[in-house]
Amino acid sequence: MCGIAMVRLLKPLEYYKEKYGTAFYGVNKMYLLMEKQHNRGQDGAGFASIKFNVNPGSRYISRIRSNKQQPIQHIFKKINNRISDTMEANSDKKNDIAWQEENIPFIGNLFLGHTRYGTSGGNSIENVHPFLRQSNWRHKNLIVAGNFNMTNNGQLLDELIELGQHPKESTDTVTVMEKIGHFLDDQVESIYQGVKGKYTKKEASPIIAEKVDLVDILKRATRSFDGGYAMAGLLGHGDAFVMRDPSGIRPAFYYKDDEVLVVASERPVIQTAFNLKMEKVQELEPGHAIIAKKSGKVSIEKILEPLEKKACSFERIYFSRGSDADIYQERKDLGVRVFPQIIESINGDLENTVFSYIPNTAETSYYGMFEAAEDFLNQQKTEKILAGGKNLSAEEVSTILSQRPRFEKLAIKDAKLRTFITADDSRDDLVAHVYDITYGVVKKDDNIVIIDDSIVRGTTLKKSIIKILDRTQPKKIIVVSSAPQIRYPDCYGIDMAKLGDFIAFRAAVELLKETGQYQIVTDVYNKCIKQRSKNDAGIVNFVKEIYKPFTPEVISAKISEMLKTSEINADVEIIFQTIEGLHKACPNHSGDWYFTGDYPTDGGKRVVNEAFINFYEGNNKRAY
Repeated sequence: MCGIAMVRLLKPLEYYKEKYGTAFYGVNKMYLLMEKQHNRGQDGAGFASIKFNVNPGSRYISRIRSNKQQPIQHIFKKINNRISDTMEANSDKKNDIAWQEENIPFIGNLFLGHTRYGTSGGNSIENVHPFLRQSNWRHKNLIVAGNFNMTNNGQLLDELIELGQHPKESTDTVTVMEKIGHFLDDQVESIYQGVKGKYTKKEASPIIAEKVDLVDILKRATRSFDGGYAMAGLLGHGDAFVMRDPSGIRPAFYYKDDEVLVVASERPVIQTAFNLKMEKVQELEPGHAIIAKKSGKVSIEKILEPLEKKACSFERIYFSRGSDADIYQERKDLGVRVFPQIIESINGDLENTVFSYIPNTAETSYYGMFEAAEDFLNQQKTEKILAGGKNLSAEEVSTILSQRPRFEKLAIKDAKLRTFITADDSRDDLVAHVYDITYGVVKKDDNIVIIDDSIVRGTTLKKSIIKILDRTQPKKIIVVSSAPQIRYPDCYGIDMAKLGDFIAFRAAVELLKETGQYQIVTDVYNKCIKQRSKNDAGIVNFVKEIYKPFTPEVISAKISEMLKTSEINADVEIIFQTIEGLHKACPNHSGDWYFTGDYPTDGGKRVVNEAFINFYEGNNKRAY
């Protein structure tokens, strides 16, 4: 769920100095784009720039990366210090834009930024994008950053080895970069052979740069990619691209005018950074790429045949900024659509029920739940007044009208901890201290309804939230997930890799044991093993059979039972959004494989079966 940002200035730097008062316009915009996507990257950030108009011997590529606690601020502080120090030492050059472009690092024409949300691998600086593939040939330099996970990284690595390469790492980022780099090298050599003898090598270099065909390179490099991706790349001479996967799993948006081309992972960050109306920002279509040539020509090109669009719904529920107009309404609607289950759980008793939310990403769904509660109460008020008719006194009418749903800020998150991807060996101690409680709000024997954006492992609920809510002596604690039950791994972005981590999966397995159907587990394992040696094409997700005997309501009841420890006095009930409710709330983002097991690529189905094999064999490792 990383974030990408790319800016291509379409005018000379003098233009921005004259219009906006600074030649650092591009750097400033990149800071805004990256900071506004900080929600997509707490683990690291990187920035790269390319200068077009510098002489040989001068640095034309600048790159900086950080894995500090505040990585975006860290890298831009260093950039600003470098710029300030150079300008102070050359104060006579403050209006000499040509000199600044030649001599000040990070002042350029093309910029690429990345905010890293780590899924696998360590958190060393070497894992932080952008990655750089260097060469003394300007057009062979390649800078890559992306928001992606590949399900078939092993296959891609083998293909590189077959091509005669010796990749220095096996990560999907390096594999992707080297795959693109190989076909870049191949094309450059082909172009050179076509002009060889007509020009000197020095004369041939700019001709090669002009003739480089990124569409052809991307078509050849990505034909065997299986995964979700929005990836960006810069060539050293000034060409650039941003490409989206054929299923549209990972997001990418863009805006272009006569001054600038900008691409980012989220629409509202472009709106904010450039003060644009929503309709001005376009979505990059699945399987397509934005190609920006050094000449300034920008085009949208089809690279791979688009598949059925399966844009990630978890983007809408959790990861993307809630300031997007559509996402805000969708999250509210998720709260509205789960409300009928809540009313049934509390037997319509709004008077003795306190509503709240955790964490902050659930706040918008909380507002939707609030509106649904008000509508329900208004209906009750209307019915009471109509039933009472003229027999009601003014005081009685006033009492009826004064009733309000009890919505409170009940749970407070003290630690900035992404609990569902924290290292396993430190989770239990941390999650017990993540939340604190607002005292004096809940009366004894009240119901507590608290909405969360999603429930993955249930660890935070069991070890922290339910415990602290129980201190207020409620009659019942109802935890509501605005998302459906998470049942399957996500191999396209979110780090949800191990089946045994999911509370819904563990509940289903326990139910199989209790109902004498545990043989299904062994049957599924044998089917997964048998299918293991086959190609991905036509592969079947057999893990669906684990859930098949039970309704979602039965699994939810089992989850409720598993999350209530012996020390909890209140009744505990877990309510999940329905799949139908999700699709109605987020109609344009039908990617729901972590809920339904309906993976958009064959590689996803292979991964879920491999995850089940790991679970059955007791291998505590990732399936991709």
